[in-house]
Amino acid sequence: MKRALPALLLGLALWLPAANAAGAADAQDSGEATPEQALPGTGDDWIDARLDDMGRYAARYPEAFIDEIARYLEAPRPLLAAAIAAGMRPGDVYYACALARASGRSCRSLIEAWRRDPRDGWEGVAARLELDPRDQLYPRIREDIAGSYRRWARPLDSATPRPR
Repeated sequence: MKRALPALLLGLALWLPAANAAGAADAQDSGEATPEQALPGTGDDWIDARLDDMGRYAARYPEAFIDEIARYLEAPRPLLAAAIAAGMRPGDVYYACALARASGRSCRSLIEAWRRDPRDGWEGVAARLELDPRDQLYPRIREDIAGSYRRWARPLDSATPRPR
């Protein structure tokens, strides 16, 4: 019983975001704006477009999405599943871990910073943490995103920049 409970909770954590993300993906595909889409992004249109696209990918392939972050951005699976289950957009989870890896911080610390205060997007989170992603971090994050898209066999041009 002690072993079954964590497996059940993890399964639930993986199922809930897929169900929620599927609804969000339908809204995105139908052109409807959700409140979360209105949040400011990273400050980089190319990255923002891919993070938005990751929501559609994660809705369809939730386990592959979490596996990618866990393996290549070196984040704990339970942390990722819990963040998505709590309502964090998949692209924001990805970016938190990519920014963490590029800046030498923990993914957990970036997820917590986002959850504390996402109102002015990742630009605001980075400023509060005294990070300047434009300096040297964006190129590394772009490389991580390009690598993920290659492994997913997903074209980088499948994402178009979101309107500002």
